[in-house]
Amino acid sequence: MKISIGSKIFEGPWGGGNLFVKNFSEYLTKQGVTVVHDLYDQDIDVIILMDPRKSSYSSTFTHKDIVNYKKYINNKAFVIHRFNECDERKGTVGLNKFLIQANKVSDKNIYVSNWLREVFYKEGIERKNDEVIMTGANTEIFNRKNFVPWDESSRLKIVTHHWGTNINKGFEVYKQLDNYLGIKENSDKYEFTYIGKLPEDFSLTNSNHIEPLSGLDLAKELKKSHLYLTASRNEPSGNHHIEAAQCGLPILYLNSGGIPEFCKGFGMSFEKSEFFHKLEKIRSDYSKYSQNMKNYPFNSEKMSEEYYFSILKMLKDAKYMNDISLYKDNDLVTSKNLYILKRIFGRMFSRVYLFSKLYNLVNRLYLKIKQLVVNDKNEKFD
Repeated sequence: MKISIGSKIFEGPWGGGNLFVKNFSEYLTKQGVTVVHDLYDQDIDVIILMDPRKSSYSSTFTHKDIVNYKKYINNKAFVIHRFNECDERKGTVGLNKFLIQANKVSDKNIYVSNWLREVFYKEGIERKNDEVIMTGANTEIFNRKNFVPWDESSRLKIVTHHWGTNINKGFEVYKQLDNYLGIKENSDKYEFTYIGKLPEDFSLTNSNHIEPLSGLDLAKELKKSHLYLTASRNEPSGNHHIEAAQCGLPILYLNSGGIPEFCKGFGMSFEKSEFFHKLEKIRSDYSKYSQNMKNYPFNSEKMSEEYYFSILKMLKDAKYMNDISLYKDNDLVTSKNLYILKRIFGRMFSRVYLFSKLYNLVNRLYLKIKQLVVNDKNEKFD
């Protein structure tokens, strides 16, 4: 099986979407699945659309590229649209409608939380055998090893971390906590550490600030604290609180977006107006939540397994046959060359009436070349 995931993989701190691609790609490779991140191969079985926006720095193809691929290269490929974004997350306008438009190419939708699915249901998106698959972090990195819970006598160390700097990440609450720690009575009880980038013209005076970390370095730093705080608003899923929970830290979380689905039972929710009240309450109940953290159920292995078996079920339900490819990488006319040729001529002529006949000629030539290659390979197989 060959699966194309439409995103680059970046090393180091780069946000939750990148971690999904990295973790799932590694899992698929262990299952013997070939993973690519473009649409150049003609024998792709499943295409995962990550972000259809041309402006996305990480995206490797859009919904329009998928349309062209299925039209000119392989119309048997199945398309999954993974939803992990919405207007509500960053206060944008028009993104939801754009994603719904792009979703027309999809055979199946997978959402990262029930909250996000309901956002798009209310927008009127077509339902396509939808699933919600919860996000998870890598347990080889984020685990309880060497984590020491709070002893209930020393200062309670609070930590949070974010890659993005949008105000919805919770900076208003983090600043409130920072100001709160400016009073000695409070700083004797609490300590706060922020890991990650900060918005411009934003500073933390009474807290610790550490530049973005990832992997084992991040896990090691998280384990130096006792309690995790996330005030992120309208977050579809997020990875930050999951990484902390897997390390053993109870979560104090804003009751917003999809985050409560990952934290319920493993910490305490709060509304913005009651933050300090809930902070004192979870301090009093710390041991109860701390003991339950060993039962935290979300991790990347579970997530990847659910995606994988969802894909297998989708293919089985479609009575899909994973035939042996007739093409090899050293073919004289490769699918990559054919695809590039098609896109070049398509862009040049498809919208210009004067060249419509030339475009049709190129189209027939392309199909003829492809058929000749197929026939030639069939003869070699006979």
